[in-house]
Amino acid sequence: MDAGPLPPPRTPLAAWRPPGCHAIALVLQGGGALGAYQAGVYQALHEAGLEPDWMNGVSIGSINSAIIAGNPPERRLERLREFWQTITSRPVWFLAPDGDDPRRAHNLWSAYLTTLLGQEGFFKPNMPPPWMRPRGSVGATSFYDNSPLRETLLRLVDFDLINSGKTRLAVGAVNVRTGNFTYFDSSEVEILPEHVMASGALPPGLPMVPIGTDYYWDGGLVSNTPLQHLFEHVGSNNLIVFQVDLFSSRGETPRDFFDVLTRQKDIQYSSRTRMMTAYFQMLHAKNVQLRALLAKLTDDQLSPAERELKERLSDLPEVSLIHMIYQKAAYEGQAKDYEFSALSMHEHWDAGYRDTVRTLRHKDWLQIPSEEDGLVLHDVHRLED
Repeated sequence: MDAGPLPPPRTPLAAWRPPGCHAIALVLQGGGALGAYQAGVYQALHEAGLEPDWMNGVSIGSINSAIIAGNPPERRLERLREFWQTITSRPVWFLAPDGDDPRRAHNLWSAYLTTLLGQEGFFKPNMPPPWMRPRGSVGATSFYDNSPLRETLLRLVDFDLINSGKTRLAVGAVNVRTGNFTYFDSSEVEILPEHVMASGALPPGLPMVPIGTDYYWDGGLVSNTPLQHLFEHVGSNNLIVFQVDLFSSRGETPRDFFDVLTRQKDIQYSSRTRMMTAYFQMLHAKNVQLRALLAKLTDDQLSPAERELKERLSDLPEVSLIHMIYQKAAYEGQAKDYEFSALSMHEHWDAGYRDTVRTLRHKDWLQIPSEEDGLVLHDVHRLED
């Protein structure tokens, strides 16, 4: 079956930054098969010369982030294509489905094949299944083995390049024993394949990943969007942030049981961007007020800690956050995140590419906001608000 071509690569513009912008950050949510949308977003940014300096990812967002950070700009798109073509290489139907009902059947069959056979270069079924294995044995805690992903990452990602510091990478995971959310940040630790695998180890499908003396699961269990980590480490940098979500917090009222399953997943894994941005804006406003109060005092009237705070507040960050959300098709249901057909992958990639091309036409969104504003949110799919 012809899945149609991916958007053809175009000669990218020379790398550039908007005036006053210190770095470009790409924040990628988890969402399994929907992650091809993020690859399309990156292609459009790459062609526009907007290469990210800072990657933050959870789950499939971590894998996409590692591929981008772990390759020089001229190879990133090629490597992303290789990854997505590898994991969606299994044929599903030999006839192109036409109409919502045939397409829904196609996608359900594709998702069934994934649950039965796994995905090439990603994960494979545990045989025998976990309920037939002794307690405490290898394979007793998950339906699938994700060792193929490690081989894929080693083939497509240069971890030495990630750890060189040229592009900062942070991936989120959950400590199985403590339940605490952890970010593995290349500015703090040496990033290995296991860190990326841990961020995408969603139970009970995939096994927990050992790192040091602890075990980790998918960061989406606690927070599916790594925006908070970026805000906590922004320092005094002025950023353009592209946040790419795969689940929408808004949707239609369910009409049947299948709609309920789909809506439940969307709400569970959608981001809390508005809550986070409101908190950052409130904190920024308080810092501006505090800076004004400290400016009324001479340094000899301040303690060493207060003088240090005054110095830190002298240069507050300004952030332009461009929030992009994948909008699901009418025929996509609750299996959309594990439906890995080439047809759907191409559609998701193309949607991310087209959405980003349209977004970049708004040149004013790429401007660093004033210091008084601190953070400006551009919610691409919510222009009516």
